[in-house]
Amino acid sequence: MQINTAGDLNKSVNGGKALFGISIIAALAGFIFGFDTVVISGANMPIKELWHTSPWFHGFFIMSMALWGTVIGSIFGGIPTEKYGRKKVLLWVGIFFTVSSIGSALAQDAYVFSFFRFIGGVGIGISSVAAPTYISEISTPGTRGRLGAMYQFNIVFGILIAFLSNYFLKGMGGANDWRWMLGVMAIPSLIYTLLVFSIPESPRWLIARKGDDNAARQVLQQLGIGNIAAEMDDIKNSAAKEQQNGSLGFFNKKYCPVVWLAFFVAFFNQWSGINFILYYAPEILERAGLASKDSLLNSIAIGGTNLVFTFVGLYFIDRVGRKTLLLWGAVGYIISLSMVAFAFYTHASPMFLLSFLLLFIASHAIGQGAVIWVFISEIFPNNIRALGQSFGASVHWVFAALITLITPVFLDANDGVFKDNPWPIFAFFAFMMFLELVWILTRVPETKGASLEELEKKLIK
Repeated sequence: MQINTAGDLNKSVNGGKALFGISIIAALAGFIFGFDTVVISGANMPIKELWHTSPWFHGFFIMSMALWGTVIGSIFGGIPTEKYGRKKVLLWVGIFFTVSSIGSALAQDAYVFSFFRFIGGVGIGISSVAAPTYISEISTPGTRGRLGAMYQFNIVFGILIAFLSNYFLKGMGGANDWRWMLGVMAIPSLIYTLLVFSIPESPRWLIARKGDDNAARQVLQQLGIGNIAAEMDDIKNSAAKEQQNGSLGFFNKKYCPVVWLAFFVAFFNQWSGINFILYYAPEILERAGLASKDSLLNSIAIGGTNLVFTFVGLYFIDRVGRKTLLLWGAVGYIISLSMVAFAFYTHASPMFLLSFLLLFIASHAIGQGAVIWVFISEIFPNNIRALGQSFGASVHWVFAALITLITPVFLDANDGVFKDNPWPIFAFFAFMMFLELVWILTRVPETKGASLEELEKKLIK
C-alpha cells in the first residue's frame, strides 16, 4: 500500500495508529491459540492419573485431539474465509474458543473432554488461516512483517501466560486444579470475541470478492492510505489477472513454487520439535531430574525466553528480512538440539539441559516462529491467499498432531520406546534442522519490502 506523505501527515499518523490497533485485535486470536496450545501441559499428568488411559488413548484423545481439530479447521478454514470474509470468520473463532474452554473444564469423562478440546482446535486451525491473511491484507509493505508477526507474538505471549497460569493454579482445587487451568481461557476468549466487532473487513477481500469499492474505500481511509485511487487500481488489476488464472486450480503448476514454499516452511517448523517440547516441557524437565513444581516453574522460563526473543524477531523481520531470520534460527536449532541430545545421552545436569532448551526456544522465536505466518500469508496471490494460508497451516498442524500423538508412546514411563533416555528424539530433530538449513540456502526467496501485488509478479511467473 502507498501512503502519500505530502500534505497527509496527520491522516497517515492516525491511520497508522488505527492499523496497529486493528492488527492487534486480529492478532489476539494468536494469544488464545498459544494459551490453548500449552495449557494442556499442566493438565497432562493429572488427567493421566484421573482417567488411567493407555498411552495411545492419552496421546490421541487427550493430548492431540485439539490438534486434530486444528487440522480440520486449517484444512477447511480457507473456504469460509474466502466466501464470508475475514471478519466474520474471526468472530466465530472467538465463539469456538469460549465454548471449548468452558466445556473442557467441566468435562466428566475423557470422551466429553476430547470433544470440547476438538472444538477449540477447530478454532485454532481457522484462526491460523483467517488472522494472518487479514493482517497481511490490511498492512503496508513496510509494516507487513512486524504486524504479521504480531500474531506470532500473541501466540508466544499466550504460551507464557498459560505456563504462568498453570504454575499459580497448581494445587488450587486439589485434584481438579487442571479444570481451573483450562477454564480460565474463557475470559480472554470472550474479550477477543467482543473486540472483533470493532474491526473492519479486509479492503482486498471487499474489492476482489465482493466488488464493493465504496466499503473498501472507507476502510482504506480508516487505515490512513494516502493515494487511495492508486491503491484500489493495483488491487483491481491484480484481481483481474487472478480471475484469468482462476480456472487453473490451486495446485496448477503455475502456483507450484509458492505451494512448495508454504509446504516446507510449515513442515520444517514442526520437525524442529517445537510443539513436542512445548506440550511436554514439564515431563521432559522431570525426566532431567527436576521435581514436578520445579519443572512447571522452569516451563515459565521457556515461555519467557520465547516472548523476549519474539520481540527480537519482530524488530528484525522488516529490517534484515525473512530469509536471514530463518537462517539464524536454523543454525541455533542445530546447535541447541544437538546439545540437548548430548545432555540426555551423558546424563548431564538439569540446568545444562535447560540452558540449551532455552537456546532452542530463542532460535525458534527469532527464526521460524517470527517468520512462518508472515511468510505463508504473503507469498500467495490475492485470489488464493486464504486457500494458500489454509494449505500451509494444515501442513503445519497435521505434523504437529502426528508428533503429539506418537510422543506418549516414546515417553511413557512403563513401556515407552525411549523410556530410559530420549536422546535419539532430539538427535533426529537436529538432523531435520540441518535439512532445513540446506533448503533455506537453496530455495527460499526474500519477501521483505514488497507489496503483495509485487510479490505476485515476482513469485508467480
